[in-house]
Amino acid sequence: MDNNQQLSDEGFNNRTISIALRISFIAFMFLLSYLILKPFLLMVVWGIIIAVGVFPIFSKFSNILGNRNKLSSIILTLTALALIITPTVLMLDSTIGSVKTLTSQYQKGTLKIPPPSDKIAKWPVIGKPISQAWQLASNNIKEAVKTFEPQIREYSPKVIHAVSGLGGTILLSILSIIIAGVLLLQAESSKKTTDKVFRFLVGKNGEELTKLTILTIRSVVQGVLGIAVIQSMAAGGLFLIFDIPAAGIWALIVLILAVIQLPPTLIMLPIAIYGFSVMSTTPAVIFLVLSIIISAADTFLKPIFLGRGVDVPMLVILLGAIGGMVVFGILGLFIGAVILAIAYKIFQALIDNSI
Repeated sequence: MDNNQQLSDEGFNNRTISIALRISFIAFMFLLSYLILKPFLLMVVWGIIIAVGVFPIFSKFSNILGNRNKLSSIILTLTALALIITPTVLMLDSTIGSVKTLTSQYQKGTLKIPPPSDKIAKWPVIGKPISQAWQLASNNIKEAVKTFEPQIREYSPKVIHAVSGLGGTILLSILSIIIAGVLLLQAESSKKTTDKVFRFLVGKNGEELTKLTILTIRSVVQGVLGIAVIQSMAAGGLFLIFDIPAAGIWALIVLILAVIQLPPTLIMLPIAIYGFSVMSTTPAVIFLVLSIIISAADTFLKPIFLGRGVDVPMLVILLGAIGGMVVFGILGLFIGAVILAIAYKIFQALIDNSI
């Protein structure tokens, strides 16, 4: 009896050690795989998000072309790349040209800055210091540079860092679009793999969670990015109509604010205040009213787009998107919404005893 017990214990120990070694080996391989893929992980995730978001367009376009998926993917990818690269090149060319001109004029002493309007000094709180600094620059630009040299030295590295970050973001976007184009060709097999993963993790509702993930990503694309693009384009058009300087840059800032769920009023209101100093009263009031309407547009657009087609309350999607962004950054808009939507459905299934 003791010998049998000893053999049984030895067998149990051997099996335990064998299982522990296998689990350790698998975990080690996953860890190595993660470290190898880590430099590409962000662009791959963005590629997946883009592919899921544009798949309905890809599918319809492919049908128009006679189910030629490869041609459809190439055309969509090249179109998306053109929409990013062309404005970027034009903006860089314009910016570099402007910087060269300003630098040349400054060095030759021919740089002239128009004096501020008398209305600027009447702005509450910030009007007087802005007017004084502007007037100094208008009278003697070199003296103004010397006066504000400490501030220029302090903020120059931050500006350079922001510009380099923008360049990195553009490169990330280009690579993500290329990855999305490749993933579109593997859409069906990718969906089947995701179904198997969810089925393995949560059981029979795996396919439902795959569908929920896809619909949630599309919902966030429409309800967050889509609305941000609409607001940015409307703001850009408004700036152009009212001849606001650097309209494209301000429209880009509006886009960024809208994506990170901050009100575009933060940039549009100061521009509207500036409008009162350079426009007559009626156009300035019209600009202010239209700015408020554009800034508040997401209030009534979000209920229309966000959560559409998803069997999850809109509040869950919205809280997931905003909370995810706080934790994970811009990518968290999608990660947070998907995680909270899946958690909501799992919780609902547990209550209904369907898992």
